[in-house]
Amino acid sequence: MLSALKTRDYRMLWIGQAISHLGDQFHLIALPWLVLTLTHDPFQLGLVLALAGIPRALVMLVGGAFADHHSPRLVMLVSDTLRFAIVGTLAVAVLTGGVRLWMVYAVAISFGVVSGFFMPAAEASLPRLLESDQLEAGNALMMGADQLAQFVGPALAGTIIALFGTAHVAAGAGGDLTGVGIAFAVDAVSFAVSAATLLLMRALPALAAGTGRHPLKPIGEGLRYALSRPVFRWMLALLAAANFLLIGPLMVGVPVLAQERFTQGAAAFGLLISAYGLGNLCGMIVGGSTRRPSSRLFSALVLALFAGFGLVIGALAFITSVWVGVVLLAVLGVGNGYIAVALMTLLQRTTPAAMLGRVMSLVILAMLGVTPLSTALAGAVVGFGAPALFVGCGLGMLAVTAVAAAYRHSWSLDGLENGAVAAPADA
Repeated sequence: MLSALKTRDYRMLWIGQAISHLGDQFHLIALPWLVLTLTHDPFQLGLVLALAGIPRALVMLVGGAFADHHSPRLVMLVSDTLRFAIVGTLAVAVLTGGVRLWMVYAVAISFGVVSGFFMPAAEASLPRLLESDQLEAGNALMMGADQLAQFVGPALAGTIIALFGTAHVAAGAGGDLTGVGIAFAVDAVSFAVSAATLLLMRALPALAAGTGRHPLKPIGEGLRYALSRPVFRWMLALLAAANFLLIGPLMVGVPVLAQERFTQGAAAFGLLISAYGLGNLCGMIVGGSTRRPSSRLFSALVLALFAGFGLVIGALAFITSVWVGVVLLAVLGVGNGYIAVALMTLLQRTTPAAMLGRVMSLVILAMLGVTPLSTALAGAVVGFGAPALFVGCGLGMLAVTAVAAAYRHSWSLDGLENGAVAAPADA
């Protein structure tokens, strides 16, 4: 699996993204804690997360087309530079005591727009840097770096925030948000490092033609190419449904649970997210080191993962020990990490290079486009108690599992492989 790192440009990208992923985890812990400290209101947390997700979803398809018709390296470089400036400004505001809730809203919106361009470009660049037989290894290393960061970063960020204190500052009261400010500063520095590694890579020119055409035409071509295959439509629908039921509980429910039920506070929040990241890392290592199983076995693993998500999310409503939650989320992460590597590699291998940015944008949109609605609704439901959110989403996930099992033949990965021979109009 480590052989992919012998390719210099991939190695530069991997180093930059590994450091950037670590910074993302500091942001992931600091942002909810900042909002909860400023407002004491879970609904405001859901709203802030929604404000980041809505623009990201709106520009994702545009970002995918942009990555096909422009250099993905340049798109990532500009995105990282902008995110360095955005997060750096927020860090200064927090550390100097001048942070206000409207600033958090502005950062969330601008961050979402930039991410909508960065993510498709990043996914589309890997097949340009590696040979086809290295894609499993390349995806496993890239996703593994993210998951390793999810294991190390949240616990470290939570510890720093807890160490420096987060006394409430709502209603004009004084408080110490130094730890939160440091966490945002770490995130800003990570974007600067990522931008530097991108500068060290060779240029990646655009692959898709289309100069002078209507800007929406490439998006329509991508939609027609992807959605003309029934298996792809089912895959997108299942990914969207699963993420709708999981993102809200994980991003809104877990920090509220940590604040209300566990004495460790932010440290408990970091431990729970870290456990899920460690499980994903282990699953990705397995996925990058072994061949994908048969379609029949892979489908069974997907169903088992969906059912496991439902049971674990529901069980979080009743746990009274942080360590029980740590074990549950770690085990679940193993299955998620393994399937993520196998699925992303298959999509990259079967999609024409000139269409890859748009196809990746659809997959990312299915996974993250539901984030605004999921987090906003979770913020509203958790007001009735975290158990109501966890139980409701757990039951919903089991219902999705039942539908997926009933129509298992419709989303068989054999159909994706067999239907990936048509070339796009502008390939």
